[in-house]
Amino acid sequence: MIKKIVIAGLAAAVMTTGAIAGKRVTTTVALTDEQLDTLVFIYQEEKVARDTYITLGDIYSNQTVFANIQVSEQEHIDKAEGLCDTYGADTSGINEKKVGEFVVPVLQELYDTLIAQGSQSELSALMVGEYVEITDIDDLEHAQIGMPSDVVQVYENLKAGSLNHLAAFRNAIDAYNSSN
Repeated sequence: MIKKIVIAGLAAAVMTTGAIAGKRVTTTVALTDEQLDTLVFIYQEEKVARDTYITLGDIYSNQTVFANIQVSEQEHIDKAEGLCDTYGADTSGINEKKVGEFVVPVLQELYDTLIAQGSQSELSALMVGEYVEITDIDDLEHAQIGMPSDVVQVYENLKAGSLNHLAAFRNAIDAYNSSN
């Protein structure tokens, strides 16, 4: 009995020391190819949101909602990328620094469509932001199905952020409509 307690204590100490030293604790859960693709898709989808807000924020600089939310979207990108790293999803072709460039073709098409639509007017740009957040929430809900608990927790946190962003865009739309 004492031997089991000592071994358990040593294991906990090693795990804690690794965490304190900043070493990555790897997971023992292997994801399917489809799940790995989902991790990359969500990572890229968060980049679509950030890049859309960067681009539309440059066009409509008086709408601070774009600048405020793009900072948060970078945090979402970092969290999604962390999951890709943890589970070994290939993100080698993704360059976060290139605004408006995506490796997932459907997301490239989405970005291009969002920018074309948002460039039509300030109100259209705000409505694009609303659409992006609604889409993100829906995709995160579907993406977490069958995923390990750590992935589900990150996706739930991202979804909570997207709900806040959605509220911000809806408030900006209401304010725009009230002033025009």
